[in-house]
Amino acid sequence: MTELTHEDHYEEDPSTGEMELEDRASLRRVAGLSTELADVTEVEYRQLRLERVVLVGVWAEGTAEQNDASLAELARLAETAGSEVLEGLVQRRVQPDPATYIGSGKVRELRDVVIATGADTVICDGELSPGQLRQLEEKVKVKVIDRTALILDIFAQHASSKEGKAQVELAQLQYLIPRLRGWGASLSRQGGGRAGGANGGVGLRGPGETKLETDRRRINKRVSKLRREIAAMDTIRETKRGRRVANEVPSVAIVGYTNAGKSSLLNALTGAGVLVEDALFATLDPTTRRAQTADGRTFTLTDTVGFVRHLPHQLVDAFRSTLEEAADADLLVHVVDGADPAPEEQVNAVREVLAEITRSRKDPLPPELLVINKADAADQVTLARLRHQLAGSVLVSARTGAGIPELAEVLADRLPRPEMVVEALVPYTRGELVARAHKDGEVLEEEHVEDGTRLLVRVHPDLAAALRRFETNSTPR
Repeated sequence: MTELTHEDHYEEDPSTGEMELEDRASLRRVAGLSTELADVTEVEYRQLRLERVVLVGVWAEGTAEQNDASLAELARLAETAGSEVLEGLVQRRVQPDPATYIGSGKVRELRDVVIATGADTVICDGELSPGQLRQLEEKVKVKVIDRTALILDIFAQHASSKEGKAQVELAQLQYLIPRLRGWGASLSRQGGGRAGGANGGVGLRGPGETKLETDRRRINKRVSKLRREIAAMDTIRETKRGRRVANEVPSVAIVGYTNAGKSSLLNALTGAGVLVEDALFATLDPTTRRAQTADGRTFTLTDTVGFVRHLPHQLVDAFRSTLEEAADADLLVHVVDGADPAPEEQVNAVREVLAEITRSRKDPLPPELLVINKADAADQVTLARLRHQLAGSVLVSARTGAGIPELAEVLADRLPRPEMVVEALVPYTRGELVARAHKDGEVLEEEHVEDGTRLLVRVHPDLAAALRRFETNSTPR
């Protein structure tokens, strides 16, 4: 993500985003701690401590360039999580191996690479089944995680608000439940019969609930509690959203691929000073700021969490209430990274996630405005291709400010306008109505005369009703 130079504007008063960035950097993981598994059967709970990792992927579909881009993105995700990428392996297969994700020969090669590089973690570019995780760990003798677990770990590091932390924890637990595994010494077996019953037989009657069942029950209980907490937070969010709707304040949601420059764009449009970092998933907690068009109309801009290819369905489910903020907006500003090698694929990935969020909704998605960001760093041939393929898009650079005034004009044109045109003579004793007309409506003409303020305004029905007793003419838009 391109970064605004906060030091140039906030030398004496650092922004909230800068302080959050400093705090995040101060909490980097400690290097040199070994995470090699002494007993890979007792790994139901492990906090991911990523240090030195080897990446492995399966090329089952798509072109070589697409698979290289996917592994490069996995490397960036690993670096964002605080790890050092040592090596990357790709195997060409029709489909992943059902037992170990990669074939047996590639597993032996992977083990040799792990030993040679001194890696302590293997990250697979896909979502592995519990059996694949277990068998691959047994063969390579180090911790193995998949793309989903890696993204969840990044979200856990970056979440700061109470709602964000609850959503991430819920997603992690939903991912963990089917992967509770192991029959180590600490897990008692259970035959399923009473001590004196006929079922089971000698050696198969356990003492009762197994540790695995106890863990699953505790996690399910925690999941239920988190769902209730998130539902309560969603009620608060709905209340705030309802207040904006009641006040007829148009809303704009900024969506896009992770690290496309959404937070930078929000800062450039509003001067919000939110966290800007050249890292994936730097923004997890939505930020809403008020802004005004050139003609004085107020609207809100919301910076949302970034999307990524194969975004874990647990995250989509946990963040559904947050992501629906975008689906309920009046306008979607879809930010595209013009400097990315495959921006068209980013656009498709974002639209797929949005479609998944709104699949159960009756209302369609709001209108979309495509904004091609990082124009200063993009190849001119790529920009020309994008402008041809993405008709009606706006070209900007949030870092340099190029194209921002033009974007503000397009936003003003795309925002919904008040519905009624009212001409009224407002007495000077009712100055609050004039103030509301400037704040919530669009003032077309204004003249101060002897008896009051003569207004020709475009307003919403509620304000039109308040002005009705003073109006001289009123027509629908």
